[in-house]
Amino acid sequence: MYKKILVPLDGSKLSEAVFPYAKELAGRMDLDIVFLHVCSPEESELLPMHRVYIERAAEIVKRQSQEVRKRTGIQTGVKTIEAQVEMAVGHPAEEILNYADNHDIDLICMATHGRSGIRRWALGSVADKVLQASKVPVWLVRVGVPEEIAYDKWPRRTILVPLDGSELAEAVLPHVKAVVKQRDSGLVDVVLLRVCEQPLITADYPFSDWEKHVKQMADYFQQEAQNYLSGWEKRLKGDGIKVRSEVSIGRPSDEIIKYASISPFTLIVMATHGRSGLGRWAFGNVADRVLHGVSNPILLVRPK
Repeated sequence: MYKKILVPLDGSKLSEAVFPYAKELAGRMDLDIVFLHVCSPEESELLPMHRVYIERAAEIVKRQSQEVRKRTGIQTGVKTIEAQVEMAVGHPAEEILNYADNHDIDLICMATHGRSGIRRWALGSVADKVLQASKVPVWLVRVGVPEEIAYDKWPRRTILVPLDGSELAEAVLPHVKAVVKQRDSGLVDVVLLRVCEQPLITADYPFSDWEKHVKQMADYFQQEAQNYLSGWEKRLKGDGIKVRSEVSIGRPSDEIIKYASISPFTLIVMATHGRSGLGRWAFGNVADRVLHGVSNPILLVRPK
């Protein structure tokens, strides 16, 4: 599914938070990497200096990707990973999106939630603009994650996949399969999460019946959700993926954040910018709340 990954860098240590992810993805999934640096027109005279930095970073990540291959024994004997450096002048988000559109990029991996140095990118703002308009999945890495839980140091990996029962949300599942296959599937746990929102009770119900009605509705929604997830569980297990499902009651973003907070070695994979069906999640809003509420990496897929 993925062949080429775009890694935007602004020249700061903050943006380098993506390196552990880029080397693992490239090494385990046989991806070529393009490192893109964008500077403003008034900084264009500094491009040669910035190129030296980006080229050095590209060599380091390329070497580390080859070490990942050697260490894991995955995909030995395949082609050499290519690490390409590109420079551009303009607005960071626009140049990132233009490059992705025009150069067959399959995945964008970038840092978010930070700012480094005067005139450097406001990483949160750039990532948000890229996410809103990107036609390819965006892997967002929150800067400031403690070193002990960096991606390449995770002992095991859990992939949390929130689903609301819609085809929009299910669009992430092929991407989940691709990510699982980057590592021994026995070391990856996939968790399908369906969050049922609390049933609404109107004044039409006598006060004495409210509690009973709420419980009946909650039980019904939970059973329907479990039946739905069980179907996907069976399909994914048929592909050799270790998977289980969970159903909870509450606000979708709150439940996703709660799960991630107690499971630090978790990648969240979810859809964004869509809505499907009356009462289904507005995934743009849910993804936005989750993005600002967790320190876990997030792979966001915009359904077609």
